[in-house]
Amino acid sequence: MPLTFYWYPKCGTCQKAKKWLDEHELSYTSVHIVEETPTKEELLDLIAKSGLPAKKFFNTSGKSYREHNIKEQIKDASTEEMAALLASDGMLIKRPIVTDGKDATVGFKEETFAEKWLGK
Repeated sequence: MPLTFYWYPKCGTCQKAKKWLDEHELSYTSVHIVEETPTKEELLDLIAKSGLPAKKFFNTSGKSYREHNIKEQIKDASTEEMAALLASDGMLIKRPIVTDGKDATVGFKEETFAEKWLGK
């Protein structure tokens, strides 16, 4: 099954991840995370598939995160509330997110990508 690659084209980390996927000849469908922000339901699904806490899906270094004091908003928020907040602004989402429908990764680390997407 081809991968789905949620990214923001101006993001340096996303560009590195895309280059890695291309170099390893993995097929994927690109989704612009701001123009086609995942829904709350899609985010809940990705969170579950990643095995990570919902807080790991926030782009903590982003302008939206800092300007809206998201750190305080999510301190005691449920996963559902965090997913709704993420779905409200694609710039809040840590990227890239890659999924094959069974697993999901957030961010880009070569070792993680090799392990998850190449089975190494």
